[in-house]
Amino acid sequence: MRAVTYDGYLQDLSVTEVAEPQASVNGVVLRVEAAGLCRSDWHSWNGHDEDIPAFPHVPGHEFAGTVVAIGSGVTRWEVGDRVTTPFVCACGTCPVCASGNHQVCPNQWQPGFDGWGGFAEFVALPAADVNLVRLPDDMTMTTAAGLGCRVATAYRAVALVGHVEPGEEVVVHGCGGVGLAAVMIAQALGARVTAIDPSEQARVLATRLGAAVTIDPGDATSLLEQIIESTSGGPHLSLEALGRAEVCRLSIESLRQRGRHVQVGLLSPATTREPVPMHRVIARELEVLGSHGLSAQAYPELLALVAAGRIRPDLLVTRTICFDEVPSAFAEFGVSNQQPGMTVLLPFD
Repeated sequence: MRAVTYDGYLQDLSVTEVAEPQASVNGVVLRVEAAGLCRSDWHSWNGHDEDIPAFPHVPGHEFAGTVVAIGSGVTRWEVGDRVTTPFVCACGTCPVCASGNHQVCPNQWQPGFDGWGGFAEFVALPAADVNLVRLPDDMTMTTAAGLGCRVATAYRAVALVGHVEPGEEVVVHGCGGVGLAAVMIAQALGARVTAIDPSEQARVLATRLGAAVTIDPGDATSLLEQIIESTSGGPHLSLEALGRAEVCRLSIESLRQRGRHVQVGLLSPATTREPVPMHRVIARELEVLGSHGLSAQAYPELLALVAAGRIRPDLLVTRTICFDEVPSAFAEFGVSNQQPGMTVLLPFD
C-alpha cells in the first residue's frame, strides 16, 4: 500500500510503498477514505515528546474509513461498515475503562503515535468493539475525518469538561482546528464566544462559525483588558487551544470569579513546568481543567448535534489533498501564515 513515512525526527516525509497491515484478533483493518492533517502530528515529527516507538513511521491520528478485515474476536463490526475512531484507542478492560473514562485509559494506543496511523491507504486498529464509532449514512468521509480528534476533542472540552451553559461568555485562545471546532460547539450550545488568533483568515472563519467577537492579539495594547471588556468582566469558560504557557496563564488570569479554564493545547514537557497564577486560582475559586479527546461511547451525543444541524464539522474542511501533497502541507505547520481550517488527505482520489 502507499503511505506517508519518515525515518526519524525531523527527517523528510515521503510517499512510499509499505506492507499492508493485518487485523489482530480483536482488531480491524480500515481502508482509509479520509485523514486529517493535525498539528499534533507535526509536534510528534519534531520529536517534542519523543513518543515514536520505531522507524520508519506513518503519522496520522484522525481519519475515517471502511472496515475491510476483521479479527476473529470482533463481534460488533462487519466488513463494509463505515467508521471512525477516537485518537485514543482504549483497552476496554482496565478499571479506568470500566469507569467510563476510555479517553484516559492507562493502556491506551494512539494511531500515528504509538503505531502506524492514517496517512496510508489502510490502517490497523486494536480493540475494535471498544473503539470504533459508526458513521451516519449521510455523513461524508471528508467531514468524518475531523471527528477523531479536532471536533471530538473540542466537544469534550466545551460540553463535558467545561460544562458550558447557555448565555455564558466563552473565550477560545487559538483558532486552529480544535479552536474553530470549540467556537462552533460553544455557540451551538448557547454561549457567546470571543475568539483570539493572530491570523485574519482564521478570525474570519471563526466569525463564520459563530464567534460574536474576534481579537487579533498583536493589535491589543492590553490583551487581558480587551478580553475582560469583551466578556463583560471575564469569561465563564476559557479554552487554551494553542499549547503555549504564556497563553495558558493569560487564560486563567482573565477568568471571572469561579470561572473555568480548560487546557486543550498540548504543552511541551518543558512548558508544563511553568507556574500558573495559583494566587488567582485560590482567590477567585477558579477551576483549572485538562481535556483529552473523547471516548467512543460518548460520540452519540456529538453525532446527534451534527444530525440536527446544530454544528457543521464540514465547514471546518477548507482543503483536500492527495498523497503527493502531504509533505508540503505538513511543512506548513511550521510557518505563521498556514492554511486556516482543516486539511484532509483523500488517499484514493
